Amino acid sequence: MSPRARRIVVALAALVCAAVTARLGLWQLDRGAQKTALQAAIESRGAMTPLDAAALASGAAQAAAQQHRPVRLTGQWSAQHTVFLENRQMGGRPGFYVVTPLKLEDGRAVLVQRGWAPRDLLDRTRVPAPLTPGTPVVVSGRLAPPPGRLYEFDTPSSESAGSIRQNLDIAAFARETGLALVPSSVLQMEPAVPQDGLLRDWPAPSLGVAKHHGYAFQWFGLSALVVLLYVWFQLIQPRRRR
Repeated sequence: MSPRARRIVVALAALVCAAVTARLGLWQLDRGAQKTALQAAIESRGAMTPLDAAALASGAAQAAAQQHRPVRLTGQWSAQHTVFLENRQMGGRPGFYVVTPLKLEDGRAVLVQRGWAPRDLLDRTRVPAPLTPGTPVVVSGRLAPPPGRLYEFDTPSSESAGSIRQNLDIAAFARETGLALVPSSVLQMEPAVPQDGLLRDWPAPSLGVAKHHGYAFQWFGLSALVVLLYVWFQLIQPRRRR
C-alpha cells in the first residue's frame, strides 16, 4: 500500500471511529433526556390526589399508568398470608420486606409492602412478628411495581413454599391464596397502627439519569481522543520530522 493510500485509510478509520463514538454520546444524552422526562412524570404523579380502592386498576396497562401515585385504602389484613422476602436491605442491614395482602371492601385484595424488619442472625428461620390487627385499617402509601426480583437458583415453584421467600409473583400468589389480587402493590408510607415495629425508609424512585450523562461524557471523550491522536500522529508529527 502506498503512503498516500495508507494516509487515506487512516483518515477514514479515524473519521468513522470519531463519528460513531460521538453518535453514541448523543444517544446517551437522548436516553438521559427521556429518563428526565419520566422522572418528572413520576414526581408529578406523586403529587396527585390519593386514589381509593374503587380507582385501583384491574389490568396491567392501567396499573402501570398508576404507578407512583399515592393511595389511601381501607381494608383488613390477611395476616395468614403474610410473606417475608429475605435478603432485602435497608440502611445497609440485612433483613426482610414484610408483605401482607390487604382485603378491600369490594372483595379484591392488594399486596402491601408494609416495611422492613431485621433478620435474626442467630436463627435464620425466625421471622419478625409485626403488629397486625384483625380489625379494619387505613393504609397510606404509593402504588409501586411488585417487589423487585432477586436472582435465585431454585425454580419459580419455590416462591410458593413457606412464609420466607426470595421472590413473590402476584399472579402465582393469587392462585396460591385464592385472593383476587390487583396487578399492583402498595409501598406503605405510614404505619396503619402505631409502633408496628417496621421501618419504611424506602429509596426514592430513581431512573439513573446521571449514569447516562456519565456514559455520554465517556463517549464524547473517546471521540475527542481519536481526533487528537489523528491530528498529532498524522499531521503534526510528520511536519516536525520534516
